[in-house]
Amino acid sequence: MTYVIAEPCVDVKDKACIDECPVDCIYEGSRSLYIHPDECVDCGACEPVCPVEAIYYEDDVPEQWSQFYTANVEFFSDLGSPGGAAKMGRIEKDHPIIATLPLQVHGD
Repeated sequence: MTYVIAEPCVDVKDKACIDECPVDCIYEGSRSLYIHPDECVDCGACEPVCPVEAIYYEDDVPEQWSQFYTANVEFFSDLGSPGGAAKMGRIEKDHPIIATLPLQVHGD
């Protein structure tokens, strides 16, 4: 089991979750953040600090965002398990589910 970052994060990427993650498993893509399913230890530290409520336990992802589980898993298919997001920096790609979304404009 793992945590999943859903649509509210797209084009926001607040990164408070990155600061809270004790195992450095939250990676930055071009438009969204992604939780590595094999590196996440299910501690849940990321979930309460997300200001846009984009992080869900795998079994609790709302139905309208269920495809984001796939996006989080498949984002790493060509990266493998790098063993930490900090050393990777921003990864200049997104999963197609996210890359094809219209630009998300967030109000103040």
